[in-house]
Amino acid sequence: MSQKSLSITEVKSRAGRSLEERLRAHPHLCERIEALLNVVENSASDLATADLAEERVIEEVRQIGQQALTSWAERQHQKQVKLLRHNSPQVRKHLKKNSTGTAALEPSRYKSSSLAKAKENP
Repeated sequence: MSQKSLSITEVKSRAGRSLEERLRAHPHLCERIEALLNVVENSASDLATADLAEERVIEEVRQIGQQALTSWAERQHQKQVKLLRHNSPQVRKHLKKNSTGTAALEPSRYKSSSLAKAKENP
């Protein structure tokens, strides 16, 4: 029983997109996978022992996981925002005020009285 070897462009997901197309949509994840491949291929020629290679692989896999979860969280947030805006059009995006407020017309009575007491009792 021999298995047919598929190229990366031939492998399709459930959505019908190839792995290559999906990775293009996630450039940071693609960079992490490329870094893992560099470890496998020892492209920097700096992995002389299995221990060094193992450490590097563990670190790259950890970073791939972190990037994958970050991408997932961002997509979930975008979906929730879109859903909320669709279901509740009256909801407005929270924006930071550009104004620094209004200038005080006179000094505060509380500050001046506490400063005066401090000057009287050195």
